[in-house]
Amino acid sequence: MATIFTHPLVPITIGLIAGKDRVSSKLMLWSAVASIIPDGDVIAFNFGISYASEFGHRGFTHSIIFAVFIGLIGILMHKQLKATKVWAFAMLFLGAVSHPFLDAFTNGGLGVAAFWPVTDARYFWPVSPIEVSPIGAGFFSARGAAVLMSELVWVVMPLFVAGAVGRYIVRETLEKEEGLDNVGS
Repeated sequence: MATIFTHPLVPITIGLIAGKDRVSSKLMLWSAVASIIPDGDVIAFNFGISYASEFGHRGFTHSIIFAVFIGLIGILMHKQLKATKVWAFAMLFLGAVSHPFLDAFTNGGLGVAAFWPVTDARYFWPVSPIEVSPIGAGFFSARGAAVLMSELVWVVMPLFVAGAVGRYIVRETLEKEEGLDNVGS
């Protein structure tokens, strides 16, 4: 899996690109939480549920339908999130679905059950450059440091570039729209 440090960066980047008028601080926070929620499935190990089970790690909580469910919670909570229903759904869905998207780029584990319940098959992307993170205390080792370096190169830096470019495009688009509005005045 990618680490708890990088998963939230995807919805945070999307929120920063969209801007504060669409994505409140509260919505950004909860979309970051949504990006971590799928790894709650590691609790299954405590109940003797195997990794390979559809209820094990990277099973149903790493599916698109699970992300839709998280997005639907956003619709119900949109007022508390200080967002429209559309933005609340979109941000929580994107936060949750970004998790298996990133995990599928890792070079270890069993893949993600992205299309559960249609199939419990596990998938990786054809290219998997991100070092898989060890679960538990093994993270605090040389291997954990290698994982963070891998994520810096393959997740953090691309998101930084995407965020900067995306924010520039949004700002330019808004300025042009404001300019057009002022022409008719």
